Amino acid sequence: MTALFLLLDKILDIYLFVIFIWVVFSWLMTFGILPTHNRLVSSVMDILHRLTQPALQRIRRFLPAFGGVDLSPMVLILLLWFLQNLLRNDIAPLFGV
Repeated sequence: MTALFLLLDKILDIYLFVIFIWVVFSWLMTFGILPTHNRLVSSVMDILHRLTQPALQRIRRFLPAFGGVDLSPMVLILLLWFLQNLLRNDIAPLFGV
C-alpha cells in the first residue's frame, strides 16, 4: 500500500511540474521571447497543452473572467497541493503508511 501512495504522490508532483512549465512557456511565448515558428517549441507547447488543458478547461467553466488574466493554473495548483496534503497527512495514515 505504501508503494501506491508514493506512486500517487509522485504523479501529482510530476503534474504540478508540467503545469509550472506550461505557465512559464506560455508567458515566454506571450512576451515574444520564445519563437512560435520553431518546430521544437511548438511541439513542446502542443504536448504541454494536451496535458494541462483538460483540467484547466473544467476550472475555467467555474471561474469568472478577470480581463486578460487566467487564474485557472493557480487554482489547479492549489487544488493539487490540497490533494497532496490530504493524501500524505489524512489518507495515508489511515492505512498505516
